[in-house]
Amino acid sequence: MMSHSQKQLFTLNRRALFGHGAAGIGSLALGSLMGAQKPDPLAPVLPHFAPKAKRIIYLLQNGAPSHVDLFDHKPTLRKMHGVQIPDSVAGGKRFSTMTGNQTARPCLAEITEFAKHGRCGATVSSFLPKTAQVVDDLCFIKSMHTTQVNHAPAITFLMTGAEQAGRPAIGAWLSYGLGSESEDLPAFVVMTSRDKEASCGQIFYDFYWGSGFLPSKYQGVKFRGNGDPVLYLSNPDGMSRLTRRTMLDGLKELNTLKLQDYGDPEIATRISQYEMAFRMQSSVPELTDLSREPQHILDMYGPDVLTQGSYAYNCLMARRLAERGVRFIQLMHAGWDQHRNLNTQLKIQCTDVDAPSAALVKDLKQRGLLEDTLIAWGGEFGRTPFLQGDINNTKQWGRDHHPYAFTIWMAGGGVKSGYAHGESDEFGFNAVRDPVHIHDLQATIMHLMGIDHEQFTFRFQGRQFRLTDVHGHVVKPILA
Repeated sequence: MMSHSQKQLFTLNRRALFGHGAAGIGSLALGSLMGAQKPDPLAPVLPHFAPKAKRIIYLLQNGAPSHVDLFDHKPTLRKMHGVQIPDSVAGGKRFSTMTGNQTARPCLAEITEFAKHGRCGATVSSFLPKTAQVVDDLCFIKSMHTTQVNHAPAITFLMTGAEQAGRPAIGAWLSYGLGSESEDLPAFVVMTSRDKEASCGQIFYDFYWGSGFLPSKYQGVKFRGNGDPVLYLSNPDGMSRLTRRTMLDGLKELNTLKLQDYGDPEIATRISQYEMAFRMQSSVPELTDLSREPQHILDMYGPDVLTQGSYAYNCLMARRLAERGVRFIQLMHAGWDQHRNLNTQLKIQCTDVDAPSAALVKDLKQRGLLEDTLIAWGGEFGRTPFLQGDINNTKQWGRDHHPYAFTIWMAGGGVKSGYAHGESDEFGFNAVRDPVHIHDLQATIMHLMGIDHEQFTFRFQGRQFRLTDVHGHVVKPILA
């Protein structure tokens, strides 16, 4: 004879079974949300060790800056300008469809002038004079390499550790693992900008800052380049702040009941994000009010600093976000894609980003924030040392995508200053000394934030996932 409770169990439909079975999970989530002191045994214990950096500003140069024109000086390219690059160097390599079938691959000399700068003697292009002034604060990695030859999968790989969309972005991983230092701003903020001429058609896909299989609470919050920085943050006409608070309190009660019934973490996310949005109604206007910024600081970032949505504006906003405890700040600037306009567009693009990038380093340093703020600057790959196009048509000179060697720089947050790591070959084609893979870079960033990348995992679809997949080594020589 079955008891009443046993009969109920056998008569539950599928939806009710999952709903009641998840109630325990919902209680845990609600307890965490309401500030309960009971620890979650499944929560990651982070950081694993003392971090060098508390926050990260990633200055992603979408489209890929040409390393051989900006940072990686190769006299051999000038010596062999117009001569076919040897098959022993380029033979059998994969390129984009724009040069995949191009049989003529003449070496293309740098279109800029290189000079050594600072006490460290770093070589920097004449197109980046402001960056050249801060080289003693920078750590160059000249042996980066990756797997993809097209923008979207290469950026996805850089930001999420996988070429296919759907994995959590690095900012989401860090938000999940470390939380936020700010109660009034998101842990992960994204801002985008592009070259004034709109010279390329690159798209900013949301999965570049998505949460993947992590709860959506951890995805990046995009600050827009015009109007209200965050959509729907302003109250509608006629609604007071008190009315909004009363409405949110009622909505929270209803959502809490659903959370108790079903334990869906997305309900917990919705509750917390409504509360964050309410607090941001006060914090964002203060954040974006630049009226108290000294004129010499505004001048340092360049003439576009007050133009909302510009790279210069976003760099200044990144400093202000860092001051206020935002964990991961992701700036994405499109336009580095000089396939047919290298002789014209590269200088324009450099002018847009040079002063703001250098100003961010100097600004953080003078405020004592650079030592625990990691800045990273670079693209998803480099550009080919050989020419895309006709050597005789100088107006349409270009360089194709190049994953085999490229340069990025980092500053602050526990990396060496005035230092260059790794080396490409004499053509700037392959990384030949101390190569650094994308997964190595990700592992190093995690390490600087106090995280062992091999131990920081999330179980999904029956396996443990991590940002670096099953790869990656910390690049110890760059650590301060």
